[in-house]
Amino acid sequence: MNASHLHLYRYTIPFTEAVTVNGHRLLEREGIIVALKSAETGLTGYGEIAPLPGLHHETLRSAEEQLVTLLAQERFTLRGRLPEHLFPSVRTGLEMAIINLEAALPGVQPSTRAASHVPLNALLFGDTTKIMQRAEAYFRLGYRTFKLKVPAANTENAIRSIRTLHQHFGTSIELRLDANQSFRLEEALEFARNIPAGSIAYIEEPLKEAREIGEFHAKTRIPSALDETLWQEPELLQKIPRSALAALILKPNRLGGISTALHFARYAREHNLLAVFSSAFESGISLSCYTQLAASNSAEPAACGLDTYRYLKHDLLVTPFGAEDAQLNTLALCRNAQKLNYKALKPLSQWSL
Repeated sequence: MNASHLHLYRYTIPFTEAVTVNGHRLLEREGIIVALKSAETGLTGYGEIAPLPGLHHETLRSAEEQLVTLLAQERFTLRGRLPEHLFPSVRTGLEMAIINLEAALPGVQPSTRAASHVPLNALLFGDTTKIMQRAEAYFRLGYRTFKLKVPAANTENAIRSIRTLHQHFGTSIELRLDANQSFRLEEALEFARNIPAGSIAYIEEPLKEAREIGEFHAKTRIPSALDETLWQEPELLQKIPRSALAALILKPNRLGGISTALHFARYAREHNLLAVFSSAFESGISLSCYTQLAASNSAEPAACGLDTYRYLKHDLLVTPFGAEDAQLNTLALCRNAQKLNYKALKPLSQWSL
């Protein structure tokens, strides 16, 4: 399908509570929506460009400037490969719009091989009392996979929370940890000695030095998952012992685009690792796309980190992104992602292609 026009919009969505990302305290989420239109069919495909302060090197302003510079080039086209130099968030937004424009064609549905539903994991953080309150509420909603933040600066609270969760839920839940590369090796080993054996599925990015993950696993038998390492030092994926890994955490808008995320998803599938698609507090446009990626990657997708919609006060979709019984309905979300609430958007510019 040939796209004839591209429209850009800006959005701002308040968080339901302050969110801290690597020392950046955020009260709202900002981004740019790419609306790729076809005069031939009258259809539109939407993409989202949303670098997150504290996670991305590019800012929203620099992402917009790069996109506008690209669109202003006389020879620019969305046919074929996109330029190599694009920011991860910009490439993701353009790839998403292209994919969604194709998906908007009448009769086009997710692959028959795609999973009909994708499970979610619920994010837990705060003191032990708040963590347990959240966990019990999520459990009643149908969640059986939880992800707990365990910063090295507050291991006492983390250990207490893990013990309490294990005592309360036992094996009825799967508990994943996320250390965000905060531990030195000796600190991680001491932490591991103080949590119940068999209480966690894996720990995401446990170490400041990811190259030591093999040693951490050899001494604790606790597997790890890679997130930041996949874009910081992707070559380490080939060097860390496969037995030391359980999952790859895939954030397309930070990894370098949807095509890059799918490359890692294939790698995970071929090496018997979980491919856990995750978001950076994006809107339902991105979350719906990532749901389709997870559903297409495996007949039994791993519980994904797409529950971040709960932290946004509203969505950009007419029918807000959401889950039932901690499950995402692949087909319904694909349809809903084609209808935006334009009242939540501020027009920026329009381009002929």
